[in-house]
Amino acid sequence: MGFLITYSKLDDHIMTETLDNYTPKSEFLKVMLERGFIHQCTDPEALDKRLQSEVVPAYIGFDCTASSLHVGSLVQIMMLRHLQKAGHKPIALMGGGTTKIGDPSGKDESRQILTFEKINENMNGIKSVFSRYLKFGDASSDAIMPNNADWLDDLMYIDFLRTVGPHFTINRMLTFESVKMRLDRETPLTFLEFNYMILQAYDFLELQRREGCAMQMGGSDQWGNIINGVELNRRMDRKEVFGLTTPLITLANGAKMGKTATGAVWLNEELCSSYDFWQFWRNTADADVGRFLALFTELPMDEVRRLAELEGQEINDAKKVLANEATTLLHGADAARKAEETAIKAFEDRSLGADLPTVEVPQTELEEGIQISDLYVTAGLGSSKGEIRRLIKQGGAKLNDEKITDGEMRVTLDQLNEQGSIKLSAGKKRHILILPK
Repeated sequence: MGFLITYSKLDDHIMTETLDNYTPKSEFLKVMLERGFIHQCTDPEALDKRLQSEVVPAYIGFDCTASSLHVGSLVQIMMLRHLQKAGHKPIALMGGGTTKIGDPSGKDESRQILTFEKINENMNGIKSVFSRYLKFGDASSDAIMPNNADWLDDLMYIDFLRTVGPHFTINRMLTFESVKMRLDRETPLTFLEFNYMILQAYDFLELQRREGCAMQMGGSDQWGNIINGVELNRRMDRKEVFGLTTPLITLANGAKMGKTATGAVWLNEELCSSYDFWQFWRNTADADVGRFLALFTELPMDEVRRLAELEGQEINDAKKVLANEATTLLHGADAARKAEETAIKAFEDRSLGADLPTVEVPQTELEEGIQISDLYVTAGLGSSKGEIRRLIKQGGAKLNDEKITDGEMRVTLDQLNEQGSIKLSAGKKRHILILPK
């Protein structure tokens, strides 16, 4: 259960109330609350009234630290989608400027400093995903995608410090979790990173001035940064703006959302195929199905609750619905259908699915023979030879659907099947085709 927060305009006094005692009237907050998106919110009653009376522009920032966002960012993207469906204006802010610094929130160490060219390359890769979830254009509720480099790159540092700096105290900044965590662990927090929270607050001020933005949303790790922006708008422009965060989304086993044994589940097709994306959701733990159906699909909540109550073998039907709905939103209905058909061929019919993910291996290496553990690591079905040896001992490794018993065997061109590939399997649900090149 999350909580809502109300700020006194005069003395920054904080009051809290549980979600049990709060019933919003606006469509957006109703959906957010019912589907489990809300963790913290500043002045919920005033925000609720604003959402009922006018189109509210709201933003979420996305730094450009990689060429694609991963599944962990889908909660924020779905928030923007629900915001637009409720008649409001989503702003997907690209962090072309703040990425040059790096957000210390939730980090044990400093981020690698990226070149300006790499940041722009990453930004171009990230942008393509949003058009799948949001409608962009010139209407009042159409989404926009500004870049904070447009105002941060041109700041005159001394003038900026004189104008904005007095509204932040070191005492207050040292209380934020992102700072305390690094100090408690005695890991360096550079002065460059320490400035990040000021620049993010300034982003909110600029978007309020440029676009009438009245709300910043984000994950719970961004709460301190969001509050800074709310306060900066009030102090400098005497504007009432709002902050809303989502709870930390973890898997039932406590692992971070968006990470698997073989790496991040990316949203860009070239980094994670629609089949692998579908499989990620199909492999959801039983305990997570209901929550993920509410967060990552648009199924009516009555249907979500019905599916979440299924047990035994029937819960697998709910997982397929989750996989199909989530994949359809990102990759389209055809891609979801093909992914399910491939899964049926690979797992239920025990035949070779033509759309299984593939890894190319030089033909010369197969001519000489590749040790099976090396091939599994190359295919991304394990991170080390030791892990693969344990998999083989446990009976979970198969080559062309035949159990592997010899951990020292070498794979050659002789193992190619009629389709000219080699099928590797790790357990019942992870399969890769090896293709000679």
